Amino acid sequence: MASVSVEAVRKRYGALEVVHGIDIVIPDGEFVVLVGPSGCGKSTLLRMIAGLEEISGGIIRIGERVVNEVPSKDRDIAMVFQNYALYPHMTVRENMGFSLKLRGAGTSVIVEQVRRAAEILSLSSLLDRYPKQLSGGQRQRVAMGRAIVRNPQVFLFDEPLSNLDAKLRVQMRTEIKALHQKLKTTSIYVTHDQIEAMTMADRIVVMHDGIVEQVGTPLDLYDRPANLFVAGFIGSPAINLLRGTLRRDGGRNWVATDAGIDLPLGGNAGGKDGQAVVYGFRPEHLALGNDGGLPVRVDVVEPTGASTFVYADLSGAQICGVFTERHGFHSGETMHLMPQLDRVHLFDAGTGHRLVG
Repeated sequence: MASVSVEAVRKRYGALEVVHGIDIVIPDGEFVVLVGPSGCGKSTLLRMIAGLEEISGGIIRIGERVVNEVPSKDRDIAMVFQNYALYPHMTVRENMGFSLKLRGAGTSVIVEQVRRAAEILSLSSLLDRYPKQLSGGQRQRVAMGRAIVRNPQVFLFDEPLSNLDAKLRVQMRTEIKALHQKLKTTSIYVTHDQIEAMTMADRIVVMHDGIVEQVGTPLDLYDRPANLFVAGFIGSPAINLLRGTLRRDGGRNWVATDAGIDLPLGGNAGGKDGQAVVYGFRPEHLALGNDGGLPVRVDVVEPTGASTFVYADLSGAQICGVFTERHGFHSGETMHLMPQLDRVHLFDAGTGHRLVG
């Protein structure tokens, strides 16, 4: 196993630069997820680490070794792709052992490594089947098994669950996390799905337009997003964001919206009086209030069983609340909601940066 270091790495296609000087250090044994919208550069960065794309500037290290000029096959990494890439004419056993065979490993070594990987992935009873005889989840396990037998320093996952249905994705992300806890191999995982990122990662790297917006643990990013992009991207349902002007008067702080609604703030809010700001609160950080809360009109009620999503109108802005208690919400009714003041987020409207008191 080994650490991975990305230092000022850039990628250009002609005059177009798509990755802009990224710096990331991934300690040995960590599971890091690169997440962001399509086109943000996360897969390009993964492919540069893998050696499948040349870098246009910067340094990539695996362990202590600079691998900028090292071919992919010599980087001691194993990659799991979205499309499985299994050989249809080979059995599961042959698919899993093929890379070792190409390296000239002895038959006994191949047999033992395949046996070990098959036990880890519950594939022992499927070793003599062909890919066409497997389900999507089983094929993905075979692809992971092929990576495991190589005993690499680093695992690289490029959106490996994208072709699976929703239920199987939940199962497979649990299996991948359990696999990492068992093997403790440094792993870098790319996805556009922030739920996958939140549930699987030791740390998350949020990317946007070829830069890193924030790096942190899942709960760090959720509880203290560095800027508006991270706040809006992490969390489902999405955070409620309302624009207004910060007001301070005699120790009282609030945000005044253009619609005439005053949004309460705690005493630790940053920013200065008169500053244009964005006021944010997570849907689950709303509580039913009395007449002193924010007056909203209920538009849509979505019961999910464990919780209820309520979409409501607040003076022309739609907000969402999530409630675990079973209230009798009805479309068209007016109710009052109060954000939890210690959970409110405040951002500068111009830069998008978090305002810290």
